[in-house]
Amino acid sequence: MAGPKKVLEVAGREVTVSNPDKVYFPRTGHTKLDLVRYYLAVADGALRGVAGRPMALKRFVNGVEAEPFFQKRAPASRPGWVETAELRFPSGRTADEIVLRDAAGLAWVANLGCVDLNPHPVRAEDLDHPDELRVDLDPVPGVGWGQILDVAAEARSVLADYGLTGWPKTSGSRGMHVYARISPSWSFAEVRRAAVAVAREIERRVPDLATSKWWKEERHGVFVDYNQNAKDRTVASAYSVRPLPDARVSMPLTWDEVPGCDPAAFTIDSVPIRFERAGDPWAGMDDTTGSLEPLLELAARDEAAGLPDAPWPPHYEKQRGEESRVQPSKRRPSAGGTGGAAGGGTDGAAGGSGARGGRRQPGKPLIEVARAATKAEALDGLERWKARHGDVWPLLEPADVLVDTMRGRSSAWYRIRLNLEHVPPERRPSQEALEVDYDPWAGLRG
Repeated sequence: MAGPKKVLEVAGREVTVSNPDKVYFPRTGHTKLDLVRYYLAVADGALRGVAGRPMALKRFVNGVEAEPFFQKRAPASRPGWVETAELRFPSGRTADEIVLRDAAGLAWVANLGCVDLNPHPVRAEDLDHPDELRVDLDPVPGVGWGQILDVAAEARSVLADYGLTGWPKTSGSRGMHVYARISPSWSFAEVRRAAVAVAREIERRVPDLATSKWWKEERHGVFVDYNQNAKDRTVASAYSVRPLPDARVSMPLTWDEVPGCDPAAFTIDSVPIRFERAGDPWAGMDDTTGSLEPLLELAARDEAAGLPDAPWPPHYEKQRGEESRVQPSKRRPSAGGTGGAAGGGTDGAAGGSGARGGRRQPGKPLIEVARAATKAEALDGLERWKARHGDVWPLLEPADVLVDTMRGRSSAWYRIRLNLEHVPPERRPSQEALEVDYDPWAGLRG
């Protein structure tokens, strides 16, 4: 039975909050109404990141400890004042995504269960030309927070050296984001090409701290995820509450604050107080629009030196000049810089005998443990594997456990693989039946 509703007057509009007392964060007790009130308290800052941008809906209708579902198409029952924009995706499909303009829109999407906000890097008035470049710093397991901050500082320097102003924020999860406003004069492909150049330049400057390598099995330190600038990719915006137990926030910062910042300090409770006292540290962001030309010149020099285009996400068509999309552990010895497209197909074990008769020659000894509809199920499967292989588990390093969030039709699913390169060959377990064998495409084929 539905609970009581609460009607709020926001920006001259009425916004209905259904089930306002529904708990969204069980460990802190924060409710749906708490989430709505948070976004209203920081509306000026949150709108700087999302206003006028089409936005995918990631809905946690049963709270953050349940699996969300993704909704690209705007709900049919939306208020008349909620705008939409038609986006065309790499698959060829289109969708009318919502576009927020005011605080009432923030309250409305929070009522839908959108804990964090995930806008595209374009304005509704020009859907083909991004106006921001996003540097996403994603640490591999085991990397300390101090190293992430060091790489963020290097990202700032690289952007500044090529004419752009970096604006830092905590991701609200394990990493950092650095945004740069750019003139909407370049295509998605050109912005991504510039982001690849940024990632490679950071790697050149601090090779022990950062990597631009796309494949998880090749990464170390902090991965600079250039593909967050590909079309159809979204990133949690500034002031987004993240679906974590402590209700922490993706917090925009000044560069003076970065060296000593603690991401756990920025929560649904603390950020409104800070915002009221100090305002938005990104208030001047729109006054720092820059050009991509210097970075595109850097990209051209990299290409002239023989560097191929870095791998695109697997659901994109193979691009001219792109390096192989086949995982290093699955490439044939003669694959060179070409290779087939990687997709959602089965990843077999990468261990055992060498390739014969055209079979793939593994580069790293990978095995797969689980494919699951939820992360909890996948991790439970990993625990069962660990219990059976207690002599092997201590030999693995944190970065050897590859937990992948995979895109399904309307929700994510999870895959766990293990890199056994630190296990002596004679002690490496072979590929076994998966602990959890979930098929995200069951019932959709044909």
